[in-house]
Amino acid sequence: MLAHQWVDNGPGWAVVRLATAQEVLDLEPDLSRIPTAMVGAIGAYPPGSEHAFELRTFAPGAGVVEDPVCGSMNASVGQWMTGSGAAPTSYKVSQGARLGRAGDITITADSDGSVWVGGATTTCFRGTATL
Repeated sequence: MLAHQWVDNGPGWAVVRLATAQEVLDLEPDLSRIPTAMVGAIGAYPPGSEHAFELRTFAPGAGVVEDPVCGSMNASVGQWMTGSGAAPTSYKVSQGARLGRAGDITITADSDGSVWVGGATTTCFRGTATL
């Protein structure tokens, strides 16, 4: 493990930074030991790779074993990584590969510290609500 951090932009997450993306992909957490946890792991791909990092999000505390693409985790980790200098102000993340749902996420940090999470999406349903 290279580092760890509590990150929070609404939902709070305990995150570990591992040395490589492969270490993140190889994780086999026993979530029965941490049933209320909200945890994640991030690790770097080799320079020149399509993505800078692999990220995995485990949220048994919210009833989600593993989230294939988690916006709140990516935003919070983006604040940590760019704010600490561990990542440039713009980078790409792969998430969901272990679930067969590889997401391609772009993280961009503005000079004021705002972090933007972007990527392609699929609309699963549409509707309207009257309040």
